[in-house]
Amino acid sequence: MNRFARTTRLSIHGAEYYGYHGVRQEERSLGGRYQVDVEIVYDASQAVMSDDVSDTINYEEVLYRVREHMNGDEPYDLIETLAFDIATSIIDTFDVAQTVTVRVRKLTVPVQQVLSHVQAEITLNRPSQPA
Repeated sequence: MNRFARTTRLSIHGAEYYGYHGVRQEERSLGGRYQVDVEIVYDASQAVMSDDVSDTINYEEVLYRVREHMNGDEPYDLIETLAFDIATSIIDTFDVAQTVTVRVRKLTVPVQQVLSHVQAEITLNRPSQPA
């Protein structure tokens, strides 16, 4: 089983939250619906061999990190900053994470236009370690 380099992609799609983020006061007082996607690329070799959750990235812990930012005490003006902080929290928490991509969709957009959502996406890559 060690003959191949393995890459695993853990994907979480459409985690929904009600948050109070935004530039406008109405967004911060009334709130709105959000969705978050997270993709984490990592080597799950140890987890595959052990079949033990302690050897992998536990997606419940990932969702806990997302929830900390989505429902935290400090609102964000920009969904770009929100996505960046979520991605940073995840890559800082899980040492095996090589790449983290976070997409934050604002489903309740206070503009005079019919649209499904506005989305910000950020990808963080862990610097390669010298051999």
